[in-house]
Amino acid sequence: ASTTSSAPSSAAATVGQRVTAAARRSLVQDASTSPASRSVAQAEHAALLAAPDAIAARHAQALDALETTEATHRRAAEALQQAESEASSADHAARAIESTLAAARERAVRLEGELTQADQAWGTVAERILERLGADPALPDPPAGHGPELEEKARRRMERLQREREEMGPVNLRAEVEAEEIGKQIDTIVREREELTTAIAKLRGSIGNLNREGRERLAAVFEQVDKHFQALFARMFGGGRAHLALVGSDDPLQAGLEIYAQPPGKKLATLSLLSGGEQALTALSLIFAVFRCNPAPVCVLDEVDAPLDDANVDRFCTLLEDMVRETGTRFLVVTHHHLTMARMDRLYGVTMQERGVSRLLSVDLQRAAEMVDAPRMAAE
Repeated sequence: ASTTSSAPSSAAATVGQRVTAAARRSLVQDASTSPASRSVAQAEHAALLAAPDAIAARHAQALDALETTEATHRRAAEALQQAESEASSADHAARAIESTLAAARERAVRLEGELTQADQAWGTVAERILERLGADPALPDPPAGHGPELEEKARRRMERLQREREEMGPVNLRAEVEAEEIGKQIDTIVREREELTTAIAKLRGSIGNLNREGRERLAAVFEQVDKHFQALFARMFGGGRAHLALVGSDDPLQAGLEIYAQPPGKKLATLSLLSGGEQALTALSLIFAVFRCNPAPVCVLDEVDAPLDDANVDRFCTLLEDMVRETGTRFLVVTHHHLTMARMDRLYGVTMQERGVSRLLSVDLQRAAEMVDAPRMAAE
């Protein structure tokens, strides 16, 4: 504040000095003109000499007034800011109060609606009590021993019942109808179970009869197949003996089949201990034995003569011809053996005269033999 006031004071003194100097020059000029003017000029000169001090005093007073005004302005600004803050807080409080009031009004409206619903529900309950029980729906008078202990006991019982009700889950209004439906379903299931039990007993009896009949038939057929197998084995090998046996169980339906064979000059052994050719002839004997018991219209043999030598192939073809005459079965034999092909009635083959072009051929051997013999017979 002292620094601010010194600068204007020096400026005012400078201005006063300039004015005084100018006034002096003017007074000197006026004094030179007349004595009266000189006295006036001297008086003005004295007044001008005192003017800087007066100006400085007024300037100091102005500075003091300015500082006072600024302090007042600051206090007014602070008061205004505080007033605005209080006004804002008041606005917020007013809005909060209005919001609380609106919520309270809504809650009051909701409670009024709930009260109305409760009154209606009570009226409905009272009507149902009166209709079902014929009793006064009004609450009875409290018991004689009514007190805090009884209220606490009743409260605990009510809480327990409420927990039990919550554990039971929501009330199913269709429980009675569903119970009737489930009862009907149970009756149906029980009846079906009894029917199934009866059917199972019948099926078990039928299965027992079928198993018994199957065992009898299997035993009879097994004896026939074994008899034919022994005869065919001797024909196929030119001697020796063989037979079939059920192993692994006393029940024929559960037992396995084992083949015992003794080719001429060898010991009795199972099928797995025979050579490849012997196994093939033994298997063919078993197949033909089955066909003798129950012939089929067609039988396909795929290269069964591959492991056989020429002598055994001739025996195989002879037995095959006998089977055709005895059973009437048509045999389709897949073979590459020339002896087997020579003993067949008809041949079917595939040839490739040109590369990449296959051709199916069929030859009737009996007619071919007749065509070959025809020129010779004609010549005779």
